[in-house]
Amino acid sequence: MNTSVREKIDSIANSYPSRISALIPALDLAQRDNGNHLSAEMIQEVATQIGVTEGKAFGVATFYTMFNTKPIGKFHIQVDVNIPAFLAGSDKILNHLKTSLGIKPGETTSDGLFTLTEVQDLGSCGTCPVVQINDIYYENMTTEKIDKIIAELRKGKVPEKVDESVFASECNVLLKNRGNKKATDLAVYQKNGGYEALKKALTIEPAEIVSMVKDAQLRGRGGAGFPTGLKWSFLPKNNTKPVYLICNADEGEPGTFKDRQIMEYDPHLLIEGIAISAYAIGSKKSFIYIRGEFRWIADILEKAVKQAKDAGLLKHVEIIVHKGAGSYVCGDETALMESLEGNRGNPRLKPPFPAIQGLYGCPTIINNVESLALVPVIIEKGADEFKKIGTVGNYGPKIYGVSGHVNKPGAFEFPLGTPLKKILDAAGGVKGKIKGVIVGGLSVPILTASEINELKMDYDSCQKAGTMLGSGGIMVINDTVSIPEVAYRTIEFYAHESCGQCTPCREGSSTVKALIKRILHGNGSKSDIDTILKMCGKIKGLTLCPLGDAFAMPIEAMVQKFRHEFEALIK
Repeated sequence: MNTSVREKIDSIANSYPSRISALIPALDLAQRDNGNHLSAEMIQEVATQIGVTEGKAFGVATFYTMFNTKPIGKFHIQVDVNIPAFLAGSDKILNHLKTSLGIKPGETTSDGLFTLTEVQDLGSCGTCPVVQINDIYYENMTTEKIDKIIAELRKGKVPEKVDESVFASECNVLLKNRGNKKATDLAVYQKNGGYEALKKALTIEPAEIVSMVKDAQLRGRGGAGFPTGLKWSFLPKNNTKPVYLICNADEGEPGTFKDRQIMEYDPHLLIEGIAISAYAIGSKKSFIYIRGEFRWIADILEKAVKQAKDAGLLKHVEIIVHKGAGSYVCGDETALMESLEGNRGNPRLKPPFPAIQGLYGCPTIINNVESLALVPVIIEKGADEFKKIGTVGNYGPKIYGVSGHVNKPGAFEFPLGTPLKKILDAAGGVKGKIKGVIVGGLSVPILTASEINELKMDYDSCQKAGTMLGSGGIMVINDTVSIPEVAYRTIEFYAHESCGQCTPCREGSSTVKALIKRILHGNGSKSDIDTILKMCGKIKGLTLCPLGDAFAMPIEAMVQKFRHEFEALIK
């Protein structure tokens, strides 16, 4: 590594409470300095500079999918093939690239220009098919568009990312600045009332802010819907250790693409929410853990943090933007903390819970992007005004990501409790005849067409309907699609993303994947279907993190509700 890279690594390492936390950023810098290849020699160099063993650095480098321990081409072409992408025609894009480049996934062209890879989810569900080439996302892809991009790359020109996403906001809270390209700038944000809530919060006792968030009954938007203010109140009293706040921006579940809307187009809203929340819980150092693929969004956040800091708005808290390196399981709170500490993203046993013993063994609060972005709204308008949006027990606005077979996939902001039909109408209506809808990201049970007629999109209504609101990632599936194929893509994702720490998850996911694949290929039996259901029933509730449930519940529902489609494949 050259001197400038070493200096950057030292600068990053010195910003963390523990130098080891810089291991993942350091490996990323080393890889970029070496043509997107992380050689064994570079891993050793990084290990020495950070102060860890070579074995630890190698273990981390081989855990995260964004590290290339084998040489790749100048342009790394990654095609998203998971459910939203599959429904949008990603297979056509992948097959076209295989033919035009003359290589299979995992291979590099003979001239060393292109490496082709299949990836499971890029957080671009509303703009699929999506292809990531090095750091750039190319969304709403067609074969014609990808041919033009490849031709430009052959000439040494890198086409810019084009924003073609669809969005709409009835609430006009979280997405109010989504159409203003200048809204990422501090001056524009402040001109529209930005950071006034922070100024107000800093004149209030921290305990009162916690009470305001409790009174607003803000439910966490990360998936579980746990009350945010209640989570804050779990911090130990008379604590003498540092308190850390982590913003979970590791948006990696198929069907989910809401948080990127806030970070990319209104970053100061998130930063203001973090600043208020950090003050409320007494956190002097906070982190935004963002998925590594969102590199351009991380740059936007870092610029916004610097603007706020330079303006004297963050005197009470330091905010560090920390990029992950490709691991869905790091969306779990404890795995995220392990990753932030410079380790493999293996979930921890609970208890102890993060509020008692979290990051670096200190009390830690972890909130989702959307949750934190709503805190300034509560402070500015008060709990009573906030509760005028939504329904009883399900208050406030919610961003719903709609993908799959609708005419206008995109992100739509509505009050919690809005009928699903109204959200689908906002997305241009359904293409064809609905077969099923997954309403909360890939980890929740599918609903049939007859089960969604009166469904309202809030936590309690979805639970009563036998599913979960989750992240609010709505995937619409019409009758042209095979549910067994959807089930296979589902289990393929989770088998790939399992950290391997828990036997039920590690062995269960790979076994269910093999059984569904056998059925799809016409080699299965009815007993295989029964085995899948039995295994799903045994896996639920038996893993360290929710990943076991995340695949057992949706697979179980797909098989139970569409068993006839699985049986039709039995010869």
